[in-house]
Formats: sequence, structure tokens, C-alpha cells
Amino acid sequence: MEFSASETQTMLRETAERLVRDRYGFEERKKIIASDDGYSPALWREFASLGLLGVEVPEDFDGSGGGFDDIAVVLEALGQGLVVEPYLSTVVLGAGLVAAAGTPEQKRDVLPRVAGGELQLALAHGEPQSRYALNHVETTARKDGGYYVIDGRKAVVLGADSAGLLIVSARTSGKTQDAAGISLFLVERQAAGVGVRAHPNVDDRRAAEISLEGVRVSQDALLGPLDGALPLIEAAFDRGAAALCCEAVGAMSALNALTLDYLKTRNQFGRPIGKFQVLQHRMADMVMAEQQARSMLYLAIENAGEANAAARRQAISAAKVQINKSALVVGRGAVQLHGGIAMTMEYIAGHYFRRLTAIEKMMGDTDYHLSRFSEG
Repeated sequence: MEFSASETQTMLRETAERLVRDRYGFEERKKIIASDDGYSPALWREFASLGLLGVEVPEDFDGSGGGFDDIAVVLEALGQGLVVEPYLSTVVLGAGLVAAAGTPEQKRDVLPRVAGGELQLALAHGEPQSRYALNHVETTARKDGGYYVIDGRKAVVLGADSAGLLIVSARTSGKTQDAAGISLFLVERQAAGVGVRAHPNVDDRRAAEISLEGVRVSQDALLGPLDGALPLIEAAFDRGAAALCCEAVGAMSALNALTLDYLKTRNQFGRPIGKFQVLQHRMADMVMAEQQARSMLYLAIENAGEANAAARRQAISAAKVQINKSALVVGRGAVQLHGGIAMTMEYIAGHYFRRLTAIEKMMGDTDYHLSRFSEG
């Protein structure tokens, strides 16, 4: 496995880190979260102008034609800055699915607009009763002449309130828990019968509950094979889990740096608290946890696009388990070493911990991935 960054990856990392450093201070972030959009449209356009939205988009569709290892360095920088823009939902999950399963016409319509910052996507797959079971789909799509009519509900859909286009999973045959019979459809968020109720998550990002009542879409809206979308969904969620691992390591890195600086500057009993050996030991544990997480991150990046589903599942689950555990060590340690200030909304340390806590639950929590890894 290659650990050194390529010239392209170094450029992408420096670009993303500079953007976060110059444009995403804590006070600016609070204003963005409090805005009606919940993200910065101006910053999103800047992402596009710098080429950060088209990293994995093929060159034929106005992208850079890179791989997941290229986008990983951007995701880590976004994690360092606690960026709330819908990068995961649009670029990793949405555009990734269209690139993997779309027809040439669908790719020509969607991917250039994503790369150009004109269109955001959201994957509407999870349902109120599904938890982490990707085969649990109650939403239905029935054939009606030259159309499909979709009915159902989707839960905690990341980035749905700002997305112009939804990728909706629906059952076109079989029973609720069947692996076969699931299909994907491209649905305009403003289409008749689509209801979106947005809400903030604990980590300040937006999600939404979606209702679909008699939503009519043409046959051209079918994304990928009829009745055979589950492998595509599983691959997309594994890529999403790997992306979250990248963000988590970035957040841990930033939180450790913040905590170390605090230990050096916070004085108690006439000297910096970082002089106390017990606190040094705790800080050392946090740094070790970050390094353990980073070593497993390379495994996740290497296998995010693995065609062998079983090998991909094993690698992603192993990485997610270790990174979840490391995040807990770093998050708890940072809060305890900072003391009461880390519990306030006015200081960024607690926001890092909230993001790391949310990541642990997303795309499968620790128990889920332990179980999946043991199943082989």
C-alpha cells in the first residue's frame, strides 16, 4: 500500500486546507449554521471553482477523473475544519452512484452540474424502521404505463433540504427484507408528491424526513438495473463509511492540536498545566489513538472502491471500528483536559466531539461493524 501523497493529492490537500483555514473560522461557521440554508452557497461555488467537487467525476463530464484516494485528502481537510457543506451527500454518495450506475444520458445531465456547483444530490435510502439494514426497503415503485409511481417514507436523509435531485431507493418487487427487488430512481426534490421536512442533526449538519406520495417519474429516471440496486447501495455506503473515516481522522488531528495548544497556554498553580505528568500521559494516549486511526484509514482508502464486496466489507468495517474507538479516546480526552470550557457552545472543542460522536453512528456504528466483520 502506498502511503506517500502524489503531486495531485498534495495540491488538493493544500487547496482544501487553505480554503478551510482562510474562509472557515469558528465564528464564520456559526453564522453559516444559523443561516436559512444551513450551509454557504458562496463557499460551495468556491469549492466548484477550485475543482473540489469534481475530483472523482470523469474527465468526459467536466471532472478531474481522480480516485477515492484523491478525494480522501479533501475529506480529511473538511474534517479538520468541521465543514458543514453537503460534500458527503452530493460528491461521495450522490455523484458516486450516478458515475457507477448512470446511463450516458444521466451522467451528461448530472455530473457536469455537480462538478460545477450547480446541483446538489441526496441519497434517500434509510427508512424509519430500517436502521442499518440496507435491504430493508418498504417504499414502493409500481409501473404505470411509461412511468413509475413511488410511495413511501425516507428518514434522516443527509443534505436533502438543499439537494435539487434525490436518489430514491424503492421496492419494485419482492418483500420488505428481500435482497432482490430494490431499484434506484432519480427524483426531482420539487416534484409533485415529494415532502421534505428538514431538521438539524447533533453535529450541526442538516438532514430531512422525506415523504413520497404518488410521485410519478419516467422510465428514464431508473438509475442502474431494475430490481438489482442493492449491490450498488452497499458499495455506496461502504464508500460513505470510508469518507466518514477520513473526516474523523481530520477532526481528531485538529482536536489534538487544539488540546495540546491549550495545555501549553493554560496556567494553573503558577505554570502551564501541560507540565503535569498525568496530563502529559493523557495527551500521549490521544496522540496514539489518532495514529492508530490513521493507520486504519489507509486500509479504508485502499479498499473503498474494491470490486470484491466481501473484501471491501471486511476492510471498511475493520477501519470504522478502530476509528470509532480512537475518536472516543480523543473526544473524551479533549473534553476532560479542557475542563468546563469544552462543554460550552462558544468553544470549538465540544463541536469536534459532537461531530465525532455523530460519525460513530453514521453508516453503521461500532457494534454493527464488529458484527459485520465477524460474519466475514
